[in-house]
Amino acid sequence: MTSPEMTVGDLADLLSRCDRDAPVRQAMNPFFPAAHRLAQVVQSVDQIGRTVVYLAEGRDENSQFGHLPPEVAVALTWQEPVQAPPRRPRRSAGGK
Repeated sequence: MTSPEMTVGDLADLLSRCDRDAPVRQAMNPFFPAAHRLAQVVQSVDQIGRTVVYLAEGRDENSQFGHLPPEVAVALTWQEPVQAPPRRPRRSAGGK
């Protein structure tokens, strides 16, 4: 990618490496990572006359899938890799 913004060509190149039958979801909000279903692609013109393409989520209540899988948030560098704390031995019923 040569410009600070991803272009349609950049997106097409990245998508060409993916499984064509895989559903497309959008990762949103690095502070509360969630996955959303894409429903529309809309082309418009911005304030300076540049053509811009928008990817939009659906309008129904099933458009948001909930939390983003942790490995995706880590790959996006939205979260640090986290390991579960070590398990402590269980105490017996006698409190020992």
